[in-house]
Formats: sequence, structure tokens, C-alpha cells
Amino acid sequence: MSFSLTDRSVVVTGASKGIGLGIARVFADAGAQVLLVSRNREAAEAAAADLRAHGAQAYGFAADISREEDCAAMADAATERLGGIDVLCANAGIFPEHRLEKLDAAAIDSVFATNVKGTVLSVRACLPALKASSHGRIVLTSSITGPITGFPGWAHYGASKAAQLGFMRTAAIELAPHGITINAVLPGNVASEGAVDLGEDYLAQMTATVPMKRLGTVTDIGNAAAFFATDAASYITGQTLIVDGGQVLPESLEAATA
Repeated sequence: MSFSLTDRSVVVTGASKGIGLGIARVFADAGAQVLLVSRNREAAEAAAADLRAHGAQAYGFAADISREEDCAAMADAATERLGGIDVLCANAGIFPEHRLEKLDAAAIDSVFATNVKGTVLSVRACLPALKASSHGRIVLTSSITGPITGFPGWAHYGASKAAQLGFMRTAAIELAPHGITINAVLPGNVASEGAVDLGEDYLAQMTATVPMKRLGTVTDIGNAAAFFATDAASYITGQTLIVDGGQVLPESLEAATA
């Protein structure tokens, strides 16, 4: 049983900060070479430089994954710089807050363009290289919000994260004959830049609902993504892994704090 990722070539979208950077760091620490993709070139290159300073093989690349041509350029860059693509971590996502009464078409389109269309376009662009690999793996970053839970202000976000899983299940069937697996990690509340921006009251409230009494870390999510990418997970496809410290288990706040 092998958990090694040495010399695997990995593309991580949304990788300049937060969960994406955590995923990239876990893969780099495990010996993989990584292309960190972000819409912000400077941020992507700075994140890659930080990983290289710790001995990793890492490169930054700028792409807007909602654009087909950017996804194609991303796949070409990964093939050129990494020698191929063994793993795609389709992590990029946005989560602007809008209550239903103020949720307009532009906000919906923006979220679905990145979270759903961007996922599909990223996978499609990387397919030729993944098919050429003997270790083709795709890992999606979904969420407990949408597929399992709901939260006011994130109806469009939750819908987009549920849509990712619908895509994943059919993609798993289509990709299986090529030896490519596709799975999803469903994070609960994670202590990242995005969560911090929501304020201390939000963080305290969310921590109180988690039976393990802490928020997740970006490394927790990275470890789950890395598992799906190993040979040990080669017979797992079309599945989800909830990484939430038990957040979805209590039926009430009282149950979580009892």
C-alpha cells in the first residue's frame, strides 16, 4: 500500500492562499512538484516562491478558470514545466454573501462561472495529460454547505457546491476506463483568510458547533486531498470525504455542547 507522492506532477487551482495553498503545501511536502494557479499572477508566484524556499519544486501561474482559453494555457504550462499532469486539485472557488432578496443574476452567474464552470473547464483542459499519466487523479474541493447543510446568505454558493458533486459522479463513470479517479473533499469551517474575514463572532459561533472544538486547518483539507491522489486510493472514485471535525453530526447547538 503506497501513500507516496514523490515526483507526482500536481496542478492546484485557487492556490495562492487559504485551502488551495494548504493543499499545495501538503503535496509539496510529500515530494510532488506543484503548479500553483491563481487569477493574481503576483500572488501565485509569491506563494510558489515561498514553497521553493522550503525546498519544494513549485511554480506560479495566472489563470481565470472560468475562461476556456485560460484553462488550456494552464494545462499547457503544467505539461511544459512539470512534464505532465498526474493530479488536478480543482480547488478554486468564490463565496460572496447575498441573501435571497438581494441575490441577482450577476451574483449567481459569477459564483457558478468559477465554482461550477471553472471546475468542468479545468478538468477538461487537463484530461489529455491525465490520460497520459499512469496515476491520473482529480480532487475537487466542494463543501458541506450545499451538499449537506445550508447557511443564510450562501444559497447560490451552496447550489454551486452541490452541482460540483453532480458533475463528479458522471465524470467518474466516463473517466474510469482511462484509469482516472475523481473524488471530492467537503470541508467544514476552516480557519483560513476567508473565514477570518467573516469576523470573530462568526468564528466563535462556528467553533461552538464543532464537536472537536476547533476549526479545521488548511492542512487538514490538504491531507484529505493528498490521500485521494495516492495509489492507496486507486480504487476509490466518485466519492466524497467530509472533513469537518464532526460539524454536521449534532442535531442542535445543545447537542454539540453537551
